[in-house]
This record gives sequence, C-alpha cells and structure tokens, in this order.
Amino acid sequence: MHPSAMNNGKLFFDIYAAKLAQGVVVDIGAQDVNGSLRSVCPPHLKFIGVDFVQGRGVDVVLDDPYRLPFEDASVDVVVSSSCFEHSELFWVLFLEIMRVLKSPGLFYLNAPSNGTFHRYPVDCWRFYPDSGRALVTWAQRNGVDACVLESYVSRQDAAVWSDFVVVFLKGSEHAGLFPARITQVFKDFYNGQVLGDSTFMNPQEYPEDLQRLHAAEQQASQA
Repeated sequence: MHPSAMNNGKLFFDIYAAKLAQGVVVDIGAQDVNGSLRSVCPPHLKFIGVDFVQGRGVDVVLDDPYRLPFEDASVDVVVSSSCFEHSELFWVLFLEIMRVLKSPGLFYLNAPSNGTFHRYPVDCWRFYPDSGRALVTWAQRNGVDACVLESYVSRQDAAVWSDFVVVFLKGSEHAGLFPARITQVFKDFYNGQVLGDSTFMNPQEYPEDLQRLHAAEQQASQA
C-alpha cells in the first residue's frame, strides 16, 4: 500500500468510523503489502480482512471473489483500498458489498485514478471523478438505496499515480448522521464532490499523469 492510500484510509476512519460506538469493519483486499488499513482502524471496532489469497492480514479467504461470506445487513463498514482496479466485475462486487452492509452502512473505496500497469493477477480499471455516482446509479437500478457522501482525487508528490476516493452510504435517508467530510480537513485533492452539491471542488481537467506529461512537453518546447 502506497503512503497516500494509507493516509486517505486513516482520514476515513478518523472522520467517519471513529464516531461508531461499536461495529464490524470488513476490508476487501486486506493482504498486508507494505501496510494495511487494519493499522489505522479504531481498536474498538472488529476488523475482518478478506482477500482472494492467503497472506498476512487475511482472516477470510474468498472462494468466490463476488460472494462475501456474511449475512445480509450484518456489516457496519466495508473498506477497500487498491483492489477494485483488479476486480474484473467490480460492479458485481459493489452490489455484494451493498448486500452485506447495514442501513446505515458505510463503504470506503480507494482505487487508482491513473497509474502504472500492475497485475494482481489482472489490472483492469482506473476510476474517474464521476465513478462514484455511476456506481450509485447501478445500485439504484438494482433496488438499493445508496448515495455518495463525498469523493475526490488525491494529489501525489512523487510517482505518477493518484487515488480516487469515495465514501458511499447505504440508506441515503441517514446522511444526516454523518455531517463531517474528509474534504473539510484535507485540501490536497482535485475534482472533489459532496452530497447535495453537483459542482466540483478544485476542478481539474487533466488527471495527474497527463498533467505531468503536458508539463514535460512544455518544458521541452522551451528548452
């Protein structure tokens, strides 16, 4: 897990999950590779790591990547970081997450908005600023009441990479229970959106890799 992914995950737990008096957190893609969200989860919450393979930090190995071994409406929080780009049918997995979440229930997703090709065992997708809303549309078409509390793309200082971060809520009528937003305290992002506002905060046309490409081309033309 790269440092920005860990930082974004910690912000989610600090802003949202730490407010829960108790509950179950399920981490999808939980294998500890250079870090795990388990380390930033509040200790009073029960953390269950699931993955497709055995490894450090994995409590449950999935037989079917699109079937979670939990009862309907039994989980308070689901998190997934740097995993959805490797899920061939991530929209199927999204509905499965909605199934196991309580109402209200939170789903924190962090997935690349751009970045290098990295197979585990496949590398299929990148996520743009409207991806969260698209998944909500998919949920609603399947009879699931969900909404996006906020989303943004976090900036990177080093490698050509950036994280799309989105916080979903199952049970949109409960949005008032979660008034705080990561984007209120974290400012190093672009194309941010919050519930109730259709405009983008810090709008930016180019993803970070194209920004770097244009900057390099401009510098070369001036040399």
